[in-house]
Amino acid sequence: MKLADVDVIVTAPPSPGWGGRYWIFVKVTTACGIVGWGECYASSVGPTAMRAVIEDVFARHVAGEHPANIELMFRRAYSSGFTQRPDLTVMGAFSGLEIACWDILGKALDRPVWALLGGKTNDRLRAYTYLYPKNDQDHDRFWVTPEMSAEAALAWVEEGFTAVKFDPAGPYTIRPGHQPAMRDISRSVAFCKAIREAVGDRADLLFGTHGQFSTGGAIRMAHAIAPYQPLWFEEPIPPDNVAAMARVAAASSVPVATGERLTTKAEFAPILREGAATILQPALGRVGGINEARKIAALAEVYNAQMAPHLYAGPIEWAANVALGTAIPNLLMVETIETGCAFHRALIGDTIRFDAGDLIPPDAPGLGIEVNEALARAHPYTGDQLHLQMQEAPCDYAQENVFAGGAPVRPAENI
Repeated sequence: MKLADVDVIVTAPPSPGWGGRYWIFVKVTTACGIVGWGECYASSVGPTAMRAVIEDVFARHVAGEHPANIELMFRRAYSSGFTQRPDLTVMGAFSGLEIACWDILGKALDRPVWALLGGKTNDRLRAYTYLYPKNDQDHDRFWVTPEMSAEAALAWVEEGFTAVKFDPAGPYTIRPGHQPAMRDISRSVAFCKAIREAVGDRADLLFGTHGQFSTGGAIRMAHAIAPYQPLWFEEPIPPDNVAAMARVAAASSVPVATGERLTTKAEFAPILREGAATILQPALGRVGGINEARKIAALAEVYNAQMAPHLYAGPIEWAANVALGTAIPNLLMVETIETGCAFHRALIGDTIRFDAGDLIPPDAPGLGIEVNEALARAHPYTGDQLHLQMQEAPCDYAQENVFAGGAPVRPAENI
């Protein structure tokens, strides 16, 4: 059984586009006709360039290899071009191909991927969702109105979710970490207060910031929200300064979570060693794939840290997260986008099931999903923006900073 061919499909989710402007799927086929699916969560270059990278990585390091030789293929890609260091774009490309290899192996052996990773450690996976506006809510005011988020949080808790995530603290910018505006601190406190009052002790609050703050600014924010007992303070500073993140963690009673922008164990190991975070959030379509994430989980286990795989992508990475989460002993929870959203579910034949807010691992071979290839191809991305766009303007200390949920897709972007 040899890996023979790769096809790259760039799919744009319909508006509002939760999960990003586009998703990069890879369809890998063996010489004997077995098809495996993967997803690349790599967004530092556009999809046209990324397609070329994926095809190059496949041709150089994957084509003609047996899909079981994942470690060998990883070492080729990791070391390519005399590097032997984390490369976000190359690892993003390899991650999708690697996930597809696991899907192929599971199908060939008639076993779920989680069974190949050590078996079913978890029968049910605790899940959480970001808070997005409901259809009857004002989609612009939602992001700065605590009462609306509290209403959305309560609705998800009533469906069984035991954790919800929100980010009221300001915009993503291309600049280094900043001191939060006082009104951003006040709004963050108001969100924590309103959501905590709405859900009581039925759910954990997950406070996201996505690398916005300076070290001192992050500590100020952490102290302000601490009375509401968030389960985590996500990526309080930019991800490139482990020592500074460790200072935030040491100064805060709120556990620090990080990892969606990191790749390979080489970038996660210092986080654990320096005590910068106790909750790791690898994105499996970026981190090096399922096997690399399994290694990171083992490292985290040694440091008494937990795993919470990240998802702001499409349903194939979601399925990979479920496979990993089913197998590892130190899973905290997995991220979902609501309960999948209609388009996520349609793309994989509605094969990921929820029960009272928990994800139930599929028992079907491979990733356990049925990819609707025709639907994926029917929604091509034709824009010129990146998966996520960060604003160039700095934090505004005079006017209100408005964060709008990452990268909501407007209808005009999806033509």
